[in-house]
Amino acid sequence: MKTKSKPGRRQKKLANAARKATPVQPPGVSFPVVGIGASAGGLEALEHFLSRVPKNSGMAFVIVQHLDPTRRGIMPELLQRATDMKVVQVKDRTLVQPNCVYVIPPNKDMSILHGVLHLLEPASPRGLRLPIDFFLRSLAQDQQERGVCVILSGMGSDGTLGLRAIKEKGGVVLVQDPATAKFGGMPRSATDSGLADIVASVDDLPGRILAYLHRTPLVQSPDLVLEDKTQSALEKVIILLRAHTSHDFSLYKQNTFYRRIERRMGIHQIDKIADYVRYLQENSQELDLLFKELLIGVTSFFRDPAAWERLRTKVIPTLLASRPAGHVLRAWVPGCSTGEEAYSLAMVVREAMDKIKPKKKITLQVFATDLDKDAIDKARQGIYPENISADVSPQQMSRFFKKDEHGCRVTTEIREMVIFAPQSLILDPPFTKLDILSCRNLLIYLAPEMQKKLIPLFHYSLTPGGILFLGSAETVGTFTDLFTPLNNKLRIFQRAESALRSEPIEFPSSFASPLPDGTAVRPAPEPHLSLQSLADQLVLERYSPPTVLVNDKGNILYVSGRTGKYLEPAAGKANWNIFAMTREGLRYELTNAFHKALEQEGPVVVRGLKVGTNGGKQYVDITVQRLEQPEALRGLVVIVFTDVAAPLEMKVSGRRGKAGKSPADRATLEELGRKYQQARLEAQTIREEMQTSQEELRSTNEEQQSTNEELQSTNEELTTSKEEMQSLNEELQTVNAELQAKVDELSRSNNDMKNLLNSTDIATLFLDNDLNVRRFTTQATKVIKLIPGDVGRPITDLASDLLYPELTADAREVLRKLGFAEKSMNARDGRWFTVRIMPYRTLDDRIDGVVITFTDITAAKTLEAKLREKYTVLERHVAKQPKKMAKDKMPVEPVERSGITDQDEMPVSRGKT
Repeated sequence: MKTKSKPGRRQKKLANAARKATPVQPPGVSFPVVGIGASAGGLEALEHFLSRVPKNSGMAFVIVQHLDPTRRGIMPELLQRATDMKVVQVKDRTLVQPNCVYVIPPNKDMSILHGVLHLLEPASPRGLRLPIDFFLRSLAQDQQERGVCVILSGMGSDGTLGLRAIKEKGGVVLVQDPATAKFGGMPRSATDSGLADIVASVDDLPGRILAYLHRTPLVQSPDLVLEDKTQSALEKVIILLRAHTSHDFSLYKQNTFYRRIERRMGIHQIDKIADYVRYLQENSQELDLLFKELLIGVTSFFRDPAAWERLRTKVIPTLLASRPAGHVLRAWVPGCSTGEEAYSLAMVVREAMDKIKPKKKITLQVFATDLDKDAIDKARQGIYPENISADVSPQQMSRFFKKDEHGCRVTTEIREMVIFAPQSLILDPPFTKLDILSCRNLLIYLAPEMQKKLIPLFHYSLTPGGILFLGSAETVGTFTDLFTPLNNKLRIFQRAESALRSEPIEFPSSFASPLPDGTAVRPAPEPHLSLQSLADQLVLERYSPPTVLVNDKGNILYVSGRTGKYLEPAAGKANWNIFAMTREGLRYELTNAFHKALEQEGPVVVRGLKVGTNGGKQYVDITVQRLEQPEALRGLVVIVFTDVAAPLEMKVSGRRGKAGKSPADRATLEELGRKYQQARLEAQTIREEMQTSQEELRSTNEEQQSTNEELQSTNEELTTSKEEMQSLNEELQTVNAELQAKVDELSRSNNDMKNLLNSTDIATLFLDNDLNVRRFTTQATKVIKLIPGDVGRPITDLASDLLYPELTADAREVLRKLGFAEKSMNARDGRWFTVRIMPYRTLDDRIDGVVITFTDITAAKTLEAKLREKYTVLERHVAKQPKKMAKDKMPVEPVERSGITDQDEMPVSRGKT
């Protein structure tokens, strides 16, 4: 009989084998990992950088370069000469160690996970890869605030997106000064992003890194309680920021606030927070830099691709289907930074609109706002580096972007959909009547108190069925009754219509603590008199019954006397509004009297109201009056309750009822009941009319806000027109520079041609098709009387030493037959010239005049005359010799064989001779 022990042993062996085969996942690294990006000219910069890093720096360096994928890499051998640290080429699953340098191999992409380097096959073809961005993004995710990014010499913009990720996670970014880089493309792109913490020469960067990392952290752990001195210094930083920028960071998430201050202290090598406060007081520029640091203006196109894909395929098509034709789809992107998220939303909506069948004419208007005015200016330009192709698909790149000398520019179609404006989400009024509100990765930097104010504000801003799009680490918190999750994992919510919350929405919101209802709309009481003392004095002087002091909304501010017979807390959440607390029998009459008191002067009195108390009935008179004095209580309303005895007729009727009611009494009671019911209906109608009026006022307010938005839109259009004019001016300047370069090139060509023609020592004359002088060489003035002012004159008007009257006729013949002519002509002073006439051909093979050259052959003609004379003498001598001698002698060859003829002129030739 088989036992079950053998299968158990086999399973244990398999498990042990699996544990041996599966490497233990490293817990990560506790030392800084420095990612270095370099490209063209990077070898020299890397050698300078590594030569200044101490051998035992405690850091690991990972170098990513653009390498030729077809050649074996020898970078480790070259860099080893510059440093005492160990330099190795990365192999798959290499564990990072301190005091070592790791170099990416050719034709690989590299990532890091828990301190282990992994190699991947390139996903993009050569020329489209961004290996530096790829690695730096993984470094930011893996090392968080311990990540360090260094950008050195190189071409292009690779590394810019990666340093954004490093910056977002709290790491430090260092860039080589573009002026010192052999190729400044990558460093310039990094500095233009505005996210570089330190920009210095490559020789200074290692020391700056060590100084930054060797500081003692200000906050050791998130739960650490700060000392009083440290806490006081941090509060002073908040005060300085508020005074300089008008923005209060007191409810900014404290841990993040402290970390950002630590970064600035490390960059400036300041050890004590008190010294940093003094530095802020003395340097306003540092306040601006700290302000930008706190804004954390990092973003990218289509962050969290799965969420954007869900919007494109499911959420937005459903939203568009619910909107009528001609609808203007309104969206708001608060905290838009440099505009990537706003443009991403515009592109996604545009793509979703194209897929709607049947087509509906729906337009999109995106309001994108941010505190950082510099970021808004960059967003308005719509120009981004070419490496955004890592986040944007090729189809979107070809459709929504155009490449120019500055990078990739957003097309006009998308740019006109987005309106950028500086705005504070906290201090300024919100946009309303929105269909989409995309607030991503902003709430996580705010304290929970502020988040609780903003979520209801978002609910108010959205129209029914509107979409709220949050970041991956954000949620609506306890406001689940305001929003319904469409995809909770991707943080996509829809506005709920069944919300019963009664909290007022703040317009605008504020970091300040909420004030009691009613105190924000009137002056505060005098410092030496409290609200209670003023109310007690008033009640003692004029009234003795129970009294309630409320504001113009009915919210109770103060109670005097025992009011339990008239007021009781409403069921549910505590509500200190008098209309919600009034007992049955007083509510409608008190509401009418209250509104009358607000509209007229003097008290409004309602008598003989019957109130149901605990176990009985009570008759009461109500007096309602709007206060004018004292000044501190102006606008408040006082309500006085006065108990009265039951009316006499009611008492008699009550005694008669014991013996039996007569038909007349019953008819009277029924009539009173009908009147009472009618009065209640009238009161209800008046209340509904009042609510309608309030809705109309709210609608008017929204219309005014819409008008304000339209004015902002017009201002944005004017700003855009100004930007377009500036862009056009820049293009004209570029064209002017190109033309100037062409002029300089033409000038150099003219100088070269002039020197070339003069060096040949041949007289040359250029004529146009009308035989007017176009150009001539210096030697031509020795043949024809030419001066610079003769350019443009006909050749026939010029005096010439050459005895060649047929020159003009031969030139016209050459133009007619497109051949050439060559003749030997003599001058008046005895010189001889070979005159050659040829057509002038342009580079595009067009005849544009003739070229005449004059070659001096005076020496040849002189030699010819001497030879002729000698030939004549020799001929005579031969004639005198005996015939025998003449027969024995070799005949003399004709002189013509030497190229000399008896003719003084040569006929016009056609073609080649």
